[in-house]
Amino acid sequence: MADKARLSFNQITTNRWSVKEAAEGCARHGVKSIALWRYKIAEAGLDASVRAVRDAGLHVSSVCRGGMFPAATAEERRRRIEDNFRAADEAAALEADSLVMVVGGCAGLRLDDARKMVVEGVAALVPYARERGVKIGLEPLHPMYAAERSVLVTIGQALEIAKAYDPADVGVVLDTFHIWWEPQVESLIERSAGRICGFHVSDWLVPLPGVLMGRGLMGDGVIDNRRLREMVEKAGYDGPIEVEIFNQSIWDADPDEVLRQVIERFEKFV
Repeated sequence: MADKARLSFNQITTNRWSVKEAAEGCARHGVKSIALWRYKIAEAGLDASVRAVRDAGLHVSSVCRGGMFPAATAEERRRRIEDNFRAADEAAALEADSLVMVVGGCAGLRLDDARKMVVEGVAALVPYARERGVKIGLEPLHPMYAAERSVLVTIGQALEIAKAYDPADVGVVLDTFHIWWEPQVESLIERSAGRICGFHVSDWLVPLPGVLMGRGLMGDGVIDNRRLREMVEKAGYDGPIEVEIFNQSIWDADPDEVLRQVIERFEKFV
């Protein structure tokens, strides 16, 4: 059973809440960590977001997201790298454990070219992030996202990119929704020892309601979140565990009730 003290509430799970509302909600429910999304930070303003989490006494486990490196033109790729610099600034101001990378898809590009652009984008970002004390977290996504969101689709791919850098600068973020299906998941998590800088949980519903908006609360689907949590702990990760759920019916529900259920399911199934 996971200790509630390790729960980090990813604010996307209650998408209606602003940064301030999510921070205050965590404080009400005794949750000590939060993960923030950049568009929510932009809505509130960075300074206000920093104040909100500090006033609530919260630790920021991650800022999401950097990445989206592949683009058809050199100018657009340059703009995207500059946006990643801003993301690193935001993560530094919030003293986040990591800046999560959703690296970008291959739509309109050759797959190999898109993957090369990801490698180049990470290389451009790492020195800037290092100077600001920000760790880059490479998050492999399920292969169904390769066209639109991420050409980084396996733990092995993430480790291959990360190995060029010091583990203090570049790690991997393991999300059970994206990795549960891997036939060699246990050995790949073992190989990730020393690189894991984030661990996310949710559930894979059957049938899957939608590619993006189909995640469920832990215990409602097929993922063995507890077993995967034990694997990442065996590999040395003992940090915050984020609950990150994209699901319109959950977004439409009362946010305080959602957070209550998140805590209940976290303690029971993680």
